Amino acid sequence: MKYLIALFLLGIILVSGCTQQAPVQLDAVEIRDYNGEKLSSVNDFRENSIKGPQYIDINAYTLEVTGLVDQPATYAYDQVLTQQSYEKVVTLYCVEGWNVKILWEGVLLKDLLEEASVQPEANTIIFHAYDGYTSSLPLDYVLDNDILLAYKMNGATIPPERGFPFQVVAEDKLGYKWVKWVTKIELSDDPDYKGYWEIRGYDNEADI
Repeated sequence: MKYLIALFLLGIILVSGCTQQAPVQLDAVEIRDYNGEKLSSVNDFRENSIKGPQYIDINAYTLEVTGLVDQPATYAYDQVLTQQSYEKVVTLYCVEGWNVKILWEGVLLKDLLEEASVQPEANTIIFHAYDGYTSSLPLDYVLDNDILLAYKMNGATIPPERGFPFQVVAEDKLGYKWVKWVTKIELSDDPDYKGYWEIRGYDNEADI
């Protein structure tokens, strides 16, 4: 009887995803205090992506800026990193009830969009991920809030488990808007576009 109970409890743990995960390996010492603010750890995240962590060959990787732009662009990873970098502390809130406060470093999406010359009818940005995931954000929100496309977190390069090479830092939006493993930034005139979770009933605004 005890054996059956143990198997039952093990099944609950495995199904709920509450197994202990191995620590994520970083390429630098993680910053945990920034200007007096206590930061969460990279290891405080929970794995909830649709296909598990993605491991991208950075030598073959490209980032596209496409859609309603006059000058579509394709960047290699290192070309994105030559842009002016910015830092900000932003908390990610997940619909599952957990949150993490992280120091993010990256480029402003508005800088990439300025180079692409966005067409007047564009009002929405659709972000495409390596695993097929998509989500969207209003263009005005991205421009007005200096939204980052991050490549570092807590002073270390974003690891594959957290979205390497790039993650959208969609501050004041719930976590499913924080697209990881970004491969394409598409300008659209469809404000009602719904991504992976939105077509499954999640709120398209995703405001905290």
